[in-house]
Amino acid sequence: MPTMNLVPVTPDDYRRVAERKLPRFLFDYVDGGAYSEVTLRSNVADFAKIAPRQQVMRDVSNIDTAGQMVGTACAMPVALAPIGMGGMLARRAEVQAKRAADSAGVPFTLSTVSICALEEIAAVSDKPFWFQLYMLRDRDIVREILTRAWDVGVRTLVFTVDLAVVGERYRDVRNGIAGGATAWGRLRAGPLSYLTHPGWLVDVGIKGKPHTFGNLAAYVPAATNPTEYREWVGSQFDASVTWTDIEWLRGIWKGKLVIKGVLSAEDAVSAVGAGADAVVVSNHGSRQLDGVASSISVLPQVSKAVGKHAEVFMDGGVRSGLDVYRAKALGADAVMIGRPWTYAVAAKRQAGVTNLLATQPRELRVAMALCGVTKLSDITRETVAVSNLPA
Repeated sequence: MPTMNLVPVTPDDYRRVAERKLPRFLFDYVDGGAYSEVTLRSNVADFAKIAPRQQVMRDVSNIDTAGQMVGTACAMPVALAPIGMGGMLARRAEVQAKRAADSAGVPFTLSTVSICALEEIAAVSDKPFWFQLYMLRDRDIVREILTRAWDVGVRTLVFTVDLAVVGERYRDVRNGIAGGATAWGRLRAGPLSYLTHPGWLVDVGIKGKPHTFGNLAAYVPAATNPTEYREWVGSQFDASVTWTDIEWLRGIWKGKLVIKGVLSAEDAVSAVGAGADAVVVSNHGSRQLDGVASSISVLPQVSKAVGKHAEVFMDGGVRSGLDVYRAKALGADAVMIGRPWTYAVAAKRQAGVTNLLATQPRELRVAMALCGVTKLSDITRETVAVSNLPA
């Protein structure tokens, strides 16, 4: 079916539309992974190895998908994950996604390297949102950003720990936005790509300004575009960070602390020991180190190790409400979704994210009903059959 006639329903549908609408370098930035993208594929494919156990003739007339994620009420156990440069996908896209998340009753997480600033997102509504942060070399900047976040009502900090260095993302190198791009590469990734996507050029390129990293603009006054901000952020990543630094962070952050980027039981235990209220089993959307385990395959061991002491979330490969069910069965308290909402906002703006967040709870309710469960707590390992999932 041609994409121009496609009525998108699934994340894959939105992906097809987004690919047509976005400049190639932007689409590849959100769509791609590290190296040969083996883990990118396994993140999704490994969900198919978890088969729900259908059970019929149960009273499933009253299904409840509501719950809480680190104290935040949610209509379903899903949060929108932080996406860097999200505001380049549609005009002020982080604002649009926050509005959609508010309507759906799920948490929205703003990235450190978002286009829209903390203050702009806070102005959307009085509903709280989450904020994601990296450990920067300049700890004074970290302190100041945390203060700004607290002042606008953020009470949940998602701290990313798997970015000591930036992964090798070949698509970004090919498109001229990474790896020491040549002048021709930058031209091909910028003006030439814009001109072949006039709809995006008007909506985002012209009407979506400013194209700065809103949360960092005060610290990089000489930067004028996302590429220059990316270079500054890259220089700020601190490869010397250890769990001691997380303990320091815990000491200055008064709210909930979610550690994102653990891929082993050992690291999950260390995160909880450093003061985490929750951990996110994540391989950074397979954008860091290719060949590592899929998030869903690691989830059971992490849940077993720390599930009694902290909440356990996961991201990477979740594409439906059925996948939410599968993750719950393997020990997740909730999931975070990144690429699905970016595809949706790029394809259909706020309406796309709204529709996506309306579809997933329907899918989750169908899965629950046909498996004979009515509450999230009823979804256990016994409600699925697992085959050939890597240990």
